[in-house]
Amino acid sequence: MTTVYDIPADILIKNVGQKLKNENFIQTPDWGSLIKTGVHKELSPMDQDWWYTRCASIVRRVYIDGPTGVSRLKSFYGGKMRGGSASPHHVKGSGSVVREALQQLESAGLVKSVKKGRIVTPKGQSLLDNVAHEAKSGLLEQYPGIEKY
Repeated sequence: MTTVYDIPADILIKNVGQKLKNENFIQTPDWGSLIKTGVHKELSPMDQDWWYTRCASIVRRVYIDGPTGVSRLKSFYGGKMRGGSASPHHVKGSGSVVREALQQLESAGLVKSVKKGRIVTPKGQSLLDNVAHEAKSGLLEQYPGIEKY
């Protein structure tokens, strides 16, 4: 059985994001087009579907790292804060984005809260593994010599 670990992350995240959008598991918040994803960013995301991509990435991170919480995910989605002539330092990403995404994923039944954070539900694991299997099948058709990946 193909799992999340068997295909490249960018392909999985793109396909899971598309599935979340098509099946209306989650909705972009009203403030989604107005915000930056962290203090280290200068602009808001250019991609119109950035919310679905971020939710797909978060559910993948919870699958891999779980049980995990908002603080660890904020650190993962952080980056370098450039302070002019001062040396850059790592800052955390937006907690509001991570929190809202986790709440929507919980209401969709893909993630559930436990004492130490959040973990992927069997429904979420099934969704990710099925998308990984479909993506790997597509990769095998597109690139026949990639079986050993």
